[in-house]
Amino acid sequence: MNDMQKIVIIGGGIIGMSAAYTLSQSKNYDVTVIDRKDPGQATDAAAGIICPWLSKRRNKVWYELAKQGARYYRELIVNLTNEVSCDIGFQQVGAMCIREDKQLLIDLAEKAESRRKEAPEIGEITLLTHEQAKLEFPLLKDHFMGLKVSGGARVNGRALRDALEIAAVKHGTTILHGSANLCATNGKVDGVSCHTIENILPADQVIIAAGAWERHLLAPLGLMTDITPQKGQLLHLRLNHKQTGYWPVILPPIGQSIVPFDHGQVVIGATHEKHKGFDLSPTVEGIYDILHQALRFAPGLNEGEIKEWRVGSRGFTSDFSPFIGRVPGYPNLLTANGLGASGLTTGPLVGKLLAESVMDRVLTMPIDNYDPAPYIHEVQD
Repeated sequence: MNDMQKIVIIGGGIIGMSAAYTLSQSKNYDVTVIDRKDPGQATDAAAGIICPWLSKRRNKVWYELAKQGARYYRELIVNLTNEVSCDIGFQQVGAMCIREDKQLLIDLAEKAESRRKEAPEIGEITLLTHEQAKLEFPLLKDHFMGLKVSGGARVNGRALRDALEIAAVKHGTTILHGSANLCATNGKVDGVSCHTIENILPADQVIIAAGAWERHLLAPLGLMTDITPQKGQLLHLRLNHKQTGYWPVILPPIGQSIVPFDHGQVVIGATHEKHKGFDLSPTVEGIYDILHQALRFAPGLNEGEIKEWRVGSRGFTSDFSPFIGRVPGYPNLLTANGLGASGLTTGPLVGKLLAESVMDRVLTMPIDNYDPAPYIHEVQD
């Protein structure tokens, strides 16, 4: 036991729990996760779509991470299914992009076919007529056609995070709830304090997976982090007497999505609100925006009962790019952030990459293009 490396992970969202789960598979690491259980954690609020292949984003660095993140789900879900008996929150139901202009879908289908050469997990790519699209998703507005990829999936962020936690704890990970602070001696982070325990936890290496809250952790080290919170509101509906479990997730021609779950549950949203800080108040403006947009494409949603709305804070960088790796000047301090709205697609893989970095293993994918250095700077007096 004394030879085990002590690893402390700050943040119990999808990245932190994925890192803990990966590290816990080895007997060489004593892993502790500290999570403050703040309201508004992005993972806790999120309902996501795994379908990066149809994205119009031109950022090739982002796409490579998202593509590899989607691929990793295959391995992760098989492993978790063998580890835990709870709901993992993942279901491959396909994803359907909807448009009124058929040529736009034809162009997108060609792009998907090209991408499938390096990402066979896209699965089957099918152009759908108005009638076929409505059979796939009965609430759809008339005249919308679809492009469906069978490899698309939905994810319940809270359920997946919980499954990762159960599996990590099963293999010896300790979970602490409280506010964490980095402890540094002679310019080296060598421990972490938590207000719910008396002693400082010694740490050979520390992983920061604190999302939108990261800058507060690094500030005492004299470091400024290019991370700001972005507010996202999600609306949960229930459609009585609808068999929604195997409906595909819907990608309309806007930044929001429609995600059906089992038992008539449908999640719509989310908003992308800047300059709101950590304000977690659900607003009329946000809910109106979500409903107004969703009903443009799926008027059948007006039958739904509003069951819940969730509000979360995503971590974003100023150029909307993620970073993964070691904090400049602190070789035993690792971090990842800036995943934004694609956190559920990329988060499990990012956690694994951080764990592999701790273990000094060959990484699942290179992270040279995700260097944290451009996003973390010393504060100038």
